[in-house]
Amino acid sequence: MEKIFKAKNPEDITNIKGYTIKYGYIMDNGKIIDEVLVSYFKSPKSYTTEDMCEINSHGGNVIMRNILELCLENGAELAEPGEFTKRAFLNGRIDLSQAESVIDIINAKTDREVKEGVKQLEGYLKKSIKDIKNHVLDLMTNIEVSIDYPEYDTPEILEDDLRNKMEIILSKLKSLEKSFDNGKIIKEGIKTAIVGRPNAGKSSLLNAILKEERAIVTEYEGTTRDTIEEFVSINGIPLKLIDTAGIRDTKNEIEKIGIEKSRKMAKEADLVILIIDSSKELTKEDYEILNIVNPKKTIVILNKMDLETKVNEKTEGISDFKNVIKISALKQKGIDSLYEKISELFNLNEINLENETIITNERHKNLIKKAITNLNKAKESLNKNMPIDIIAISLKDMLSNLGEITGEEASEEIINEIFSRFCLGK
Repeated sequence: MEKIFKAKNPEDITNIKGYTIKYGYIMDNGKIIDEVLVSYFKSPKSYTTEDMCEINSHGGNVIMRNILELCLENGAELAEPGEFTKRAFLNGRIDLSQAESVIDIINAKTDREVKEGVKQLEGYLKKSIKDIKNHVLDLMTNIEVSIDYPEYDTPEILEDDLRNKMEIILSKLKSLEKSFDNGKIIKEGIKTAIVGRPNAGKSSLLNAILKEERAIVTEYEGTTRDTIEEFVSINGIPLKLIDTAGIRDTKNEIEKIGIEKSRKMAKEADLVILIIDSSKELTKEDYEILNIVNPKKTIVILNKMDLETKVNEKTEGISDFKNVIKISALKQKGIDSLYEKISELFNLNEINLENETIITNERHKNLIKKAITNLNKAKESLNKNMPIDIIAISLKDMLSNLGEITGEEASEEIINEIFSRFCLGK
């Protein structure tokens, strides 16, 4: 740093205290490149636990490029994606689950997702895993004692103790596994398909929710021929809205492709919002769509309630659905009722980020499932009166699963793959 930075009040770099900022100039062969502030961080009190500094310049592409080129000429190297966080992990400042939370925070789409990411960064999952591992180690200590000192406990007392401890561990693991249902919603959102026959009001609903003219709305049928995808936040949960082509019989080949996509989305979505034009009698297309969708994950919207209605929640076909609400998408009335129904269906108000650890990462969930499998193997071995060291093997495998979450047992290939998802500078 001393090769390119001249402080206003010069001081030997070894004497500069950590967490301090120096004012001065970036110099190139005696020529001032920019007036800057340089922040110093001394090991081990830095993000990576290494000696670090940050240059705060006036910005602008030309100045930034000049300073970067000057740093590289004087021995600096460009960081790989995620290298700073990777160094923090390798140097022991954070574990692998905390490192992964950094990318979750960066990619967050809602405040709830940010909040959960920050909790992971603070080490909530790390603490939960450590607690479970301590229970497993306590269990294994009992096993080791019984192997070395068989006279210590009678087999019956030992088996009861092991069985009780295994149940406690299993309960904790299952609680974490179950939390992924909420974690997946927080991280990935609710994939929501808006379906219905042409001109039922699908695009009007999308525009009403987004509060902007995102989709084209006309009096002509078949305007939407491909899916339109947008995110909106409901109670801090991302809702991935997919406006689909109106489902009907058509000879237009392009529209047919869009309609086939609509059918596929209706089957794959977490939530289906089926819009029906309540100002008209149900058509063949309406009945066809009612038969396609799953009533358990469908909200039926009776749209155009500002007009004279000809269908209601008791109409044949609609009466089979529990979740029916009335709105006017064009007049933007009843949208709050839709939000309330979505919150009710997915228990969004029940998701508590304050007092519980929630798994949001698919990798973590899969490793917890493996840990549960290995614990069940240990229980089965115990129930079959197999040798105690056979039980210990399954428990060691479970510890290895948990160690992969925090990084102690993760392979270099897994670690490299995780950090490759990061952007430069993180």
